[in-house]
Amino acid sequence: MTTSEQVRQILTPIALAPLPADDDASLFDLGIIDSFGLLALARTLEAAFGIRIPDSEVVPRRLETVAKIARLVDARR
Repeated sequence: MTTSEQVRQILTPIALAPLPADDDASLFDLGIIDSFGLLALARTLEAAFGIRIPDSEVVPRRLETVAKIARLVDARR
């Protein structure tokens, strides 16, 4: 399973709307995640992947798309 697929599985219960097919679509612009969901997402990613995401990186522009999230996870592993 790719990192993007794993991220999608993690996002599904947090998402406020269905995930887009495009991994580069903005999760915020589409109303899929909000600021509360962003914090939950970061903590869930840390637990699921055994990584640490500094608070300074828990911002929409760093976690805006599935592709960006997957790259962040891969860089932290």
